[in-house]
Amino acid sequence: MTGAANAAYATGATDATALKTAHVGRFAGKKAVVTGAAQGIGLAVARRLVAESADVVLVDRSELVREVAAELAREGGDTHAIIADLEQYDGAEKAVAEAQERQGRIDCLVNNVGGTIWAKPYEHYTPDQIQAEVQRSLFPTLWTCRAVLPHLIEQRSGTIVNVSSVATRGVNRVPYAAAKGGVNAITASLALEAAPYGIRVVATAPGGTDAPARRVARGPAAQGGQEESWYQQIVDQTVASSLMKRYGSLDEQAAAIAFLASDEASYITGTVLPVAGGDLG
Repeated sequence: MTGAANAAYATGATDATALKTAHVGRFAGKKAVVTGAAQGIGLAVARRLVAESADVVLVDRSELVREVAAELAREGGDTHAIIADLEQYDGAEKAVAEAQERQGRIDCLVNNVGGTIWAKPYEHYTPDQIQAEVQRSLFPTLWTCRAVLPHLIEQRSGTIVNVSSVATRGVNRVPYAAAKGGVNAITASLALEAAPYGIRVVATAPGGTDAPARRVARGPAAQGGQEESWYQQIVDQTVASSLMKRYGSLDEQAAAIAFLASDEASYITGTVLPVAGGDLG
């Protein structure tokens, strides 16, 4: 890694050029699929994998993913966009089948779909909201792992990187925490089943991450002072739990995911790596 990249990591800066050129060619010849790739961590991961020479299929239910894929293609990447609702098994199955048909194989799947919809104490969630949180942050990973597994078993290789969260221990997000706890369980259990086929299953657990305003919101904005206060409690607890007392950057999250997806992590499986400034969740 370059000195500039090291400095960016140490300060929390987002020197994208330094970070994305740290491992040029690391994914040469690799075929990757990144879900939730239209914005946020998913976009950062897709951009990094392309910069490191992977061919990348970007999956999202937002039409924005077509713009992202076109932008990365203009930068020289071999990319393809798929519109799919991964909260439903049919969407996951069709997306994986299209990616497999286009690329011929899938070396790496990054399961990034998920995210808090509401932020409030558990007693204020309605049953419908609880179900929606679990549907958003657990089922896309569950379904996409199931859809890709037969392909990976047939080729007897491949890596699945699930994106979990240290919010499995956090305030005002109990349903989201339950969903991400499920992602951790999928990672550990599926790693046991998949290892005999040469397949690794790993995860990162991001902490608070600074990102541009979302172009497509996950849910309704906070309404009034009480809801804003509940969200601020999440921010305060997240920063307090981090030994580094700050949010991370998109580059820092993407770097960890890319490492776990790469051959450099070939002896790592069944593991959830916290990327949260020392907060273990």
